[in-house]
Amino acid sequence: MFAPADYAFDLPPELIAQHPAATRDASRLLHVRPDGPPTDHQFPDIVELLPPDAVIVANDTRVIPARVLGNKETGGIVELLFLEPEPAAEPPPGHTAWRCLARARRPLRAGQVVRTAGGPLPILVERASDGSLVIAVPGDGLAFLDAHGQIPLPRYIARPEGDRPDDRERYQTMFAQVPGAVAAPTAGLHATPEILARLTARGATLATVTLHVGWGTFEPIRETDVRAHIMHRERFSVPARTTELVASGRPVVAIGTTTLRALEAHALDPAASSTDLFIYPGSGHTFRTATHLVTNFHLPESTLLMLVSAFGGTARVRAAYEHAVAARYRFYSYGDAMLVHRTAS
Repeated sequence: MFAPADYAFDLPPELIAQHPAATRDASRLLHVRPDGPPTDHQFPDIVELLPPDAVIVANDTRVIPARVLGNKETGGIVELLFLEPEPAAEPPPGHTAWRCLARARRPLRAGQVVRTAGGPLPILVERASDGSLVIAVPGDGLAFLDAHGQIPLPRYIARPEGDRPDDRERYQTMFAQVPGAVAAPTAGLHATPEILARLTARGATLATVTLHVGWGTFEPIRETDVRAHIMHRERFSVPARTTELVASGRPVVAIGTTTLRALEAHALDPAASSTDLFIYPGSGHTFRTATHLVTNFHLPESTLLMLVSAFGGTARVRAAYEHAVAARYRFYSYGDAMLVHRTAS
């Protein structure tokens, strides 16, 4: 239960989706039923599979074009991943400070400058224990990224030439409003205004949270016991209206693990603005909010798969993944989805 290998599975490489489905709602949906084997559907079928009076909670974070390419003054190639603004740093006048991850042949040091198409980026604070550093960006950081950044697709999606125009649109959900994520809340990628209209016509209500998905969501567990893993921290907020709807007694559907994490973290500490909550089978966590979860298929041994297993039951989720591989579902960010119901606490 506590070994990462307990959440391993064999996945043929060709099942890792490299492109989104032809249309958002053309993806498949695996219904992980609580009272029988999983059943195969198309995503629009979710309208009939959810309770008609459900509260549908989606993450309204927006992915920023956080990947920036540049060079050292000596010519060496540098790839920067912008994570979040760094309010504690003191950038030069006319600049804003951002915390970043950097890929370079040799570690970058404070005082060095990364040359980019948008101008020079001075390094203010060199690598911290988490591998991040702080740089100064001319003007507004988000405006700089909009002009000069690329969408930070996961490494398992091959885009050696950089992001493409359709990635800019398809790696955002229809709910995306608040810029700040470096990875998409991918369960929301399947939703369309038409599906939402059908849900609301049956009595459902849409609510939102904001959780800015961090790069740590892809961080592998390096410990031999998951209980020793230090979970990454992510910024989030839950509006009062969402809190009220979740507490109304109606069925609650979390669109994605990021939404579920925000709801559960808020239930534990309503005053919190960030969370490092790590939920896994045997963690002792009692789910307090969502009764249903829509989620994509996650990487083996990942914290996201562990969260889904804790929510839906380890054996049931494992059987669902085995079915999905055999039925040739598409996996990961641009892949298909599953609907899971909460196990009894």
